[in-house]
Amino acid sequence: MPMVTIDVIKDVFTPAQKAAMIAKVTEAMVSIEGEGLRGVTWVRIKEFEGGDWAIGGQPLQSADVRALAG
Repeated sequence: MPMVTIDVIKDVFTPAQKAAMIAKVTEAMVSIEGEGLRGVTWVRIKEFEGGDWAIGGQPLQSADVRALAG
């Protein structure tokens, strides 16, 4: 049974955006592994506090991620 974990910084994505991630990642996996494994395809989103995640040695906050996206 496949399990996909998506790591994000807390307070960046809305519940609707997270639901869309789950749906689209599930569809991507099913397109690869076949419809028979849909029922056992797990997708989970893990949220990390701002500052607990860094790129290039620079801690990121939710505002930083939103600025990158916008």
